[in-house]
Formats: sequence, C-alpha cells, structure tokens
Amino acid sequence: MEGLGYDGVEMFKKGRFRPATFWKKSRVELAAPPVHKDRTLLTCFRKKDDGGTEQQQPPDSSKKPSQQKEVKKSWYVLNCHLQAGKNAQRRVRQINEGVRAVLTLARKQKEKDPEKSVRLIVCGDFNGGKECGAVRYLEDGYVDEKFIEDGDPATSSRKTMPLSAPMTDAATTIERDPPATLVVPELISQMVEGEEGTAYADPKLSKDVIRRLASIFERLATHDVGASDGSKRMNIQDVENWLTIINQQVGRGSEFREAAKLMGWKDPKPEASFEERKTRIVLPPTGVLSLDDFIEVYEEELRNGKFWGIAHDLAVLGEPLPDAGVFQARFDRMYCSSAIKPVAIVDTTCSKPCPNHQEPSDHLPVAAVFTDL
Repeated sequence: MEGLGYDGVEMFKKGRFRPATFWKKSRVELAAPPVHKDRTLLTCFRKKDDGGTEQQQPPDSSKKPSQQKEVKKSWYVLNCHLQAGKNAQRRVRQINEGVRAVLTLARKQKEKDPEKSVRLIVCGDFNGGKECGAVRYLEDGYVDEKFIEDGDPATSSRKTMPLSAPMTDAATTIERDPPATLVVPELISQMVEGEEGTAYADPKLSKDVIRRLASIFERLATHDVGASDGSKRMNIQDVENWLTIINQQVGRGSEFREAAKLMGWKDPKPEASFEERKTRIVLPPTGVLSLDDFIEVYEEELRNGKFWGIAHDLAVLGEPLPDAGVFQARFDRMYCSSAIKPVAIVDTTCSKPCPNHQEPSDHLPVAAVFTDL
C-alpha cells in the first residue's frame, strides 16, 4: 500500500479477523480514534484541504462570517467482515452494533442531525446475499423475529437501523446486473448431503466426503494407539502432522481449535470473548482423536460455511474433489447513507474460479466514488 501512495493504515488488532482501512495522510486525517466492534472497524475522516468545511449551524446574519462557527465535513467508514455460515443472528448483531456505533461517534463529533446527515459508507464481506438478514437490515431499515434465514429467525427481537432512511447499495445504482464478487469452484453439490437448500439450514457432510475423510484418517492414524475394539486413534503426533499439512503449523486454524476441544482441552473461561481470553488453546498431550472425532471437525467446518476450507484440506491431504463448475455470489458490498451518493462504480469480473493466476483472492474487489448530495 505504501508503494501505491497510501501512507496511513489502521488495523483491527483484536481477534482473528482484521478489517483494514487505508487512507492518504496528505488528503485526509482521522477525526477520532478508530472504533473496534465484533468484526467491524469504524473510522472517521476529515479532509485536510480548506474546501472541506461546512457550517455547523445555519448562518446568523447578526454575526460576521468570521464569527460563524464552522466544522470540517466528517466521513464515516464502517468496514466489516461478518460471520460466515449458520450464524444469521450474529451477523445481524454485528451490523446493528456497527451502525449504532457510527451514530454514537457522530454525536461525539457534534454532528448536526446525524440520523439524517451522517456521511456513512458501510462496506466489506457480508457473507450472504440479498436474502441475508444483515443485508436486509441495511436495505429495508430493520429486521425482526419473523425474518427467517437458514431455517431460523435472524434475530430474537426487532433490530431497527438508527438512520432516518435505509442505505443504498452502490452497485445497484446503474443499469446492469451487479457482478458476482465470489467466483469459486462449485462445492455445495458435492459436499452437502441432501438438497442444496439445506446447505446452511441443516448441513451434513455428503457420503463421498465422509468416505474421503475416512481414507485420510486411515493413513494418518497411528496403528499402535487403537482402542480395545481394534479401531485406530490419532495421537498428538498424528494430529500435529495433520495440522501441519493443512495449515503449515500447529496452533492456527479452526480445525486446530475444534480438534483440541475433542481431545479434551477445556476453556477455563468459556464465557469470555476471544479478546479477553488469556489462556492459549493447546492440544492435550495424552488426548486422541477417533474417526468420528475427525469427521466431527469437518462437520463443524461445514456448519460454519467453510466449504472452501474443507476443499483445500481434502486436496492437500490427497483426496481432491472433482471439478463441478463454478459457484458465483455477491457477498461483498458497498452501501452509502442518504447524505451521499455514488458517482462512479468499478466492476471486477472473472469467469474462472478464484484465486487464479490473475486474481489473488477468492473475493473480487468492489470500488466506488462517493460525493455529497
């Protein structure tokens, strides 16, 4: 980013997912310290040039222009990476918490009527399409307990957006179908047992994937640590070998965390947040994984919507899934409040599964230019 001329960055330094917002210090400055919430990062900017000022109060004709109080325009960016998988309620909570933080910060910044006038851009990976409760919250202005996502209510109580009007999806403001931002190999039809509609509502690994996992387990499990019934178990060395193959090291990845729990690791503070937890997760030295445990690790991956993570693990473990075509969805979006509007949209398209030799990520970039109304 420095090579591209961006000489300022603020990272989300808590938790495993870190939204990042970049800016040019020569053009804008932070108007307040960044606000970190659950998978959202809120930043507030002001222009440095003299042209970026506005009157905070209506002009008072009895005062000289030099006596009229002025404040530089503030722009708010809520950058998010919402929870994936069967977690509709958490996604709604994350976006509701993030947008409300915007209004709290705007009031601290002495914004006039922030519900109507706040210049807000909400952007990032929503991990869901137009049917997602978090998306409907922004576009409809609310989500209530009647809204069903993946077979369950998306919220336990009505969540109303604190802005005076719903937000606008920038990509839909020009006449064409917005392109997919997620272009990846088709996996659901191969990975999930039953109808495609159950992929999130009631996900179960397909018989073919279970067969592949059993074959992998047979190769990885040590012969001399079997149970009394003659079945194999993976000891700590086997588990470390497996985790090194899929994640390059022991101690990272959701497979590691789930395996540690199944091997007997207990969280000393189960109610603590990830940020508050002080005790590091470890593999119990005498713990073992059965075949059922090994499959359960990947059932949990499936429940969390990590189709591509499972496909990666199968491939590097010698059981790659066949090519079944391409899956496309629009998970990445940019929204603007009613006080601003998009004036330019950049589409990125790709017909081949990503990442590939042209696209370094499984998500394609989205871009827009916004201005005041």
